[in-house]
Amino acid sequence: MSESKVVEQRGLWLDEMEVGTVYRHAPGRTITEADNTWFTAVTMNTQALHLDAAFAETEPFGQRLVNSMFTLATLIGLSVSQLTQGTIVGNLGFSEVSFPAPLFHGDTLYAETTILDKRASKSRPGQGIVTLEHRGYNQNGQLVAKAVRQTMMFDSSHAKPAGSAAPSADAAAQSQNSDSPAPSAQSPQTSTGE
Repeated sequence: MSESKVVEQRGLWLDEMEVGTVYRHAPGRTITEADNTWFTAVTMNTQALHLDAAFAETEPFGQRLVNSMFTLATLIGLSVSQLTQGTIVGNLGFSEVSFPAPLFHGDTLYAETTILDKRASKSRPGQGIVTLEHRGYNQNGQLVAKAVRQTMMFDSSHAKPAGSAAPSADAAAQSQNSDSPAPSAQSPQTSTGE
């Protein structure tokens, strides 16, 4: 039996990203009341506009609003599998965040990202800074969120040879049964002093 080809899902390397390209992310994410309540509670945000239906009915939008931090986190999350999964060193920061319209329970958030700029790092070989503009739209095509962020990305020299990224199921089972300690994980460190 011949060896199977392995395709690992990942984002794009720095050298695969092109300035001006727009990436449309799929699928969208329908926001539920449970999502909004959980996120608002777990982040200790007691804003009545997110939690108190009776109060929110008396306010300008007439209903509870989806927490804007949940909107932002979901907007970025929708881009991960297509752009940065396994190819990002770290998030450097945001230079712009805006919410031109609210999201409500039951709305679906769709996202797209434009590569605004990229450059090789001066101090970190094999890495570079990419500026991304993320835009989120509701199911009616209305812009509800926009964020410009800078990320430190690996270039393709960071790619691992095929088959070396993850052990096979047999190898993983053997390592669980061995008496040797598990290897320690090391996380990359980022520097904003570019």
